[in-house]
Amino acid sequence: MIAVTCAWTWRRCNRPPERLPTMLFKNEFHDDFGTWPLAYIPYGGADFGEVRAVADAVGDGDDGAFHEAFVAAGDRLKGEGDEALAKGHEVSARESYLRASTFYAASFHPIFGAPVDPRLLAAYRKQVAALNAALALGPHPVKPLSIPFGETPMPGYFIPAHGFETERRPLVILNNGYDATITDTYFASAVAASRRGYHALLFDGPGQGAMLYEEGIPLRPDWEVVVNAVVDFAVALPLVDPERIALYGWSLGGHLAPRGASGEPRLAALIADPGTWSIADGFRKVVVSKFGIAPEAAADLGTLDQAVIDRLDAIIRKDRTLHWKIVQRGFWVHGVDNLRAFFASAEPFALKGRAELVQCPTLITQTEGDALAEDAGTFLDALTCPTTLLSFTAAEGADGHCEMQNRSLLNRRVFDWLDEQFA
Repeated sequence: MIAVTCAWTWRRCNRPPERLPTMLFKNEFHDDFGTWPLAYIPYGGADFGEVRAVADAVGDGDDGAFHEAFVAAGDRLKGEGDEALAKGHEVSARESYLRASTFYAASFHPIFGAPVDPRLLAAYRKQVAALNAALALGPHPVKPLSIPFGETPMPGYFIPAHGFETERRPLVILNNGYDATITDTYFASAVAASRRGYHALLFDGPGQGAMLYEEGIPLRPDWEVVVNAVVDFAVALPLVDPERIALYGWSLGGHLAPRGASGEPRLAALIADPGTWSIADGFRKVVVSKFGIAPEAAADLGTLDQAVIDRLDAIIRKDRTLHWKIVQRGFWVHGVDNLRAFFASAEPFALKGRAELVQCPTLITQTEGDALAEDAGTFLDALTCPTTLLSFTAAEGADGHCEMQNRSLLNRRVFDWLDEQFA
């Protein structure tokens, strides 16, 4: 997912300062991660009281306490699901397992990093088991999929359209971002897609979920290779209308999905939430404005003077949020172990020379208070395909990265647009 807002910039802008007193978690860093499940309430991923109870349990605790509180909540919900299933209450069991998956998924973000923390792997495996247990119940069971991809297949799920489970329908491929999992994507978009009559295909690509946690495979910039493999798999599914396939990326997926679409002509629609032009440009602006580096000297961050690299590294390591975003997450996801290598690995993640290759109608979101959406207008201008810009505001309660405080509004507008494209 979702990245914490401003995933690769310097500002903390997940919520305006005046909102800080309303935090559920005492620690701002914990609140950024711990409130993700609130976005999933409309889709059966949590209830407010459950999240508040976890926040109370964490209290003034550290990252270990955060992890333990969320895992304990997941264990409780998993136990309730087991008990319900033993008594024949499949609906309650499914709901409990789904919520358990959400809480396990929320537990391990603060302990990101390489080498992989054994607690992260344990919680992740519980998350997957709970999700699989939930999706296996009901009149139309869903099983995990394996999408062929080189030597290591990508894990995925095909979520059928509600009420059209056995019919050929349009498909939405949901493309994750920097640090969310399939569970997050399921609640953030797949449930909404299913309710609107769309089949949904979820997957972990390189640098995401199981591909990173279990296989150690880092993120790659040529995302069209990934999308080609996913679309190859999708068009072979008998329930998929191959003429109506949309690719929908959120968070860093708002960059990866357009990059993928730039090399995949079989897509009929593209959604980027938010449309993100580059990973490195956010850093580049800071290097130029805050450190007085000439723009030409910052054209390739991987070649910066070592003294500048050292100053940046010192700033990053002293700041809890920046340390997590860059050292814990960035180094791990990109498969590097130092700042210069991270900058060098980030440079190829740019849409220059690729945006004009996108052929299908494209929707880009731009949200108030989200630094990753600041270049949406520039992104839009670079596209030569039919385009639409959707804006979201604080007045709607939909500000911040990926509209996490009003995800249902985002989904209504996005799927209204997709309805029109596929009409």
